[in-house]
Amino acid sequence: MVVGNNQKAEDLNLCFEKLMTVRDGSDGKAKIECGVITEWKDIPMELLLRIMSLVDDRMIIVASGVCSGWRDAIGLGLTHLSLVWLKKNMNSMVLSLAPKFTKLQTLVLRQDKPQLEDNAVEAISTYCHELLDLDLSKSFKLTDYSLYALAHGCPNLSKLNISGCSAFSDEALEYLTNLCKQLKILNLCGCVKAASDRALQAIGRNCNQLQSLNLGWCDNVGDVGVMSLAFGCPDLRVLDLCGCVRITDDSVIALANGCPHLTSLGLYYCQNITDRAMYSLAQSLVKNGPSLWESKKGRSDDEGLKSLNISQCTALTPPAVQAVCDSFPALHTCPERHSLIISGCLSLTSVHCACAFQAHRVPSSLPRLAH
Repeated sequence: MVVGNNQKAEDLNLCFEKLMTVRDGSDGKAKIECGVITEWKDIPMELLLRIMSLVDDRMIIVASGVCSGWRDAIGLGLTHLSLVWLKKNMNSMVLSLAPKFTKLQTLVLRQDKPQLEDNAVEAISTYCHELLDLDLSKSFKLTDYSLYALAHGCPNLSKLNISGCSAFSDEALEYLTNLCKQLKILNLCGCVKAASDRALQAIGRNCNQLQSLNLGWCDNVGDVGVMSLAFGCPDLRVLDLCGCVRITDDSVIALANGCPHLTSLGLYYCQNITDRAMYSLAQSLVKNGPSLWESKKGRSDDEGLKSLNISQCTALTPPAVQAVCDSFPALHTCPERHSLIISGCLSLTSVHCACAFQAHRVPSSLPRLAH
C-alpha cells in the first residue's frame, strides 16, 4: 500500500482523536471525553465520513482497506478522487479502486509519466457510471479503445481532459461525442490526430452545451471545423486555437457571429489572421447586442471578450486591434491587468486600453495652480 501499517494506524488515530476532543475551558488543552473505541469498525457512520473529510486522498484509500464496512461506506460517500500524487502503479490502483468507488463524479488521473492503460479506463467505464469530470491528461499509452469505453460507460460526462493523448483518432472522438452529448468543457490540447475538422463537425452536431474548448497546437484544425463549432455551440465562452496554423479570418468571423458569449479567444501564432477578423470581433457587439452598444457606459466589463491572445499574428495593424480593444473594456494592455496579449507584434505597440489612455490624460487634466 501507500504507507506502512504502523503509519496507517497512527494517521487514522490522529484524525479520530482530533474529532473526539474538546477544549477544556480551564487550561485550553484538549482532552478525550468519549470512551475508547477498541475496533475501527465500531465507529458510527457519521463520524467515519467526518474523518474522511479531513484527510487527503491517500488516507481515504488506506481507510477503504481497513474493513469491508469502511470500504462500503467510503465507496458510497466518495464523489471526488485525485491520484496525481501517485508516481507509479497508477494503472493497478485504478483497477483496484474502480469497483469500490462507484459513486465517483470527479476523477483526476493526470500523470507526469504515462502510466494508465486501456484496461484502467475500461474499469472506470464499467463501474463509475455517474462520472461527470474526468482528467486523463498526458495518458500517452491510451488508445481509441478508451474513448469507445467511456462513450458507453460514462455518457453523462460534462468535463473531459485528454490533453496530450496523442494516440486518439478523430474517428474515436467523433464516436465519443455521439454518446457524450452533455460535454461542457473539453481539453484536446496536443491531440493532433483526434482534433480534426471531422471531429469538430461532430462536436458541433452533438455537443451544443459546450462552453470551453482547448484546441491548442492541433494543426489539423481548419476553418471547416471551427465554423461548425460556431454554428453548433452558441454557448461557447472559451476557445483556445493557439498554434492552429491553418485557420483564417473565416473562423474568427464565424465565431464573432455565432458565439455571442465568447469571453476568451486564443489565436497565438495563427498567422493567417488579418484585420478583417479583428473588425468582425469589434462589430460583433453591434450584431449580437445592440442594446449594449447603445448604452456603452452602463455595460459591465464582464460582458464580451475579456481575454484575447494575438501574439505572433504579424499581419494585424494597430487600427484594427485598437477597434477590438475599444469595443471590449475588459481587454487590457496595461501590465496590471494584461489580457490583450500582443507579444511578438512590434507593429502593435501603439495599441492601448482605456486605462492607458486615462493614465496619459490625468497629468494634463489637473488644474493649474494660480501664481
